[in-house]
Amino acid sequence: MRVCALDLGDSRTGVAFSDLTLTLVGETFVIHEKNTAKLMDRLCQLLTERKPDGVAVGCPVNMNGTRGPRAERAERLAAELAERTGLRIDLIDERRTTVEAHNILGDNGVYRQKRKDTVDAVAASLILEIYMAKFKREAAEK
Repeated sequence: MRVCALDLGDSRTGVAFSDLTLTLVGETFVIHEKNTAKLMDRLCQLLTERKPDGVAVGCPVNMNGTRGPRAERAERLAAELAERTGLRIDLIDERRTTVEAHNILGDNGVYRQKRKDTVDAVAASLILEIYMAKFKREAAEK
């Protein structure tokens, strides 16, 4: 079993895939694409090829629990991914994942351009960790 997580951004989207045991983040990378239609095509192709058992899309809920334009965009993209790929797509509250990703990179001496190039992949890996725990809880309840 393998799952995937996406951290959607305006020009960069972080992608993370789990290992087959849902224990570790296996692979992370960033897709550089500003055009939403092109991004959707790339994501659909990637997900169709790799066939994860589920996909977590980070949903940037406001700190007070409300949903703004960025959360609405994530919801629309998640619905389109589900329709186009037939995969299970879950929205995951991603509050503070980007802040945590910056902290992790800063604590490890990653600064400036290198941080900008990797922060979305690290944020996706944090979303993935939340999602893997959710999958494990659901499996234990069955």
